[in-house]
Amino acid sequence: MNSGTAALHLALAALEIGPGDEVIVPTMSFASDAEVVIRLGARPVLADCDPRTLNLTAAAAEAALTRRTRAILPVHYAGLPCEMSALRRLARRHRLAVVEDAAHAFPARHDSRPIGSEGSAVAFSFYASKNLTTGEGGMVTTPHRRLAERMRLLRLHGLSASAWQRRERGAGYDILLPGYKYNLGDLAAAIGRAQLAKAARLHATRERLAQRYQQALGQLPEIELPPFVAAPDHAWHLYVIQLRLERLRCGRDEFAAALRRRGIETSVHYRPLHMHSYYRRAFGYRPADLSCAHRAYQRILSLPFFAGLRPDAARRVITAVAATCAEFRR
Repeated sequence: MNSGTAALHLALAALEIGPGDEVIVPTMSFASDAEVVIRLGARPVLADCDPRTLNLTAAAAEAALTRRTRAILPVHYAGLPCEMSALRRLARRHRLAVVEDAAHAFPARHDSRPIGSEGSAVAFSFYASKNLTTGEGGMVTTPHRRLAERMRLLRLHGLSASAWQRRERGAGYDILLPGYKYNLGDLAAAIGRAQLAKAARLHATRERLAQRYQQALGQLPEIELPPFVAAPDHAWHLYVIQLRLERLRCGRDEFAAALRRRGIETSVHYRPLHMHSYYRRAFGYRPADLSCAHRAYQRILSLPFFAGLRPDAARRVITAVAATCAEFRR
């Protein structure tokens, strides 16, 4: 696909999600997860997260179920897989599709199986910041032959044959369905193949950086670290700390500003969807409705984290975080 968003959209479209349907979407996620549901005419029903992993739980998904629910869209936040066994059991009981957002999750595993090898469909992103990148791009996997055939058809205008197939066969084509222009370009695919050859090494580098942060920052009582899960069960796409605000004389934004003054840029992944203006206006959500995500948003901070981060730069991050904790310590 030409993006992870396209992969999500196409998977739901191939499952014939549409008007009158509902899809359970975690509120602790990026815009695309709910927007693809809306673009199909369905309703995203936002669900809360686990306070520690920030992932969707089966209990939160079950609380969001209605008679209109057609699918669950779990997101493997920061590269840590959701508890998919429980989510799949819930889906089987209620005859629901499971479309996973694995934009953060390459090359993680769950129950010794690679993310992407199970479920109805699994969407990956190869955006510039992802663990494996094509500059811009995505992929969708499915173990179901019929669903794969339908997605291949929808991916390129609903044509019965690609341009390459028409050239090889010397045949025309038929339009079988109204589709999309979602195919991945050849140049991007070539970049992806080169990246794939380095994927294991880059993953190991990310895990070593996560270990370094865990060991150095674990001594700071003002910070809650992400759960450490060794490779291959965690993709380590992001490294997100949670501030223990009760131990600090500042809020998250002030803490981030102090890090910036020390030369360290941070980010926030993410402002929960139910706190954004559109979702409050269109669906009536209030910030406190999904309390775990609302509380986490006030505390989360993503530290610099990428395979090319040099050891001296990692030391600067650790030193700056420790100094900022000392500055605002109660």
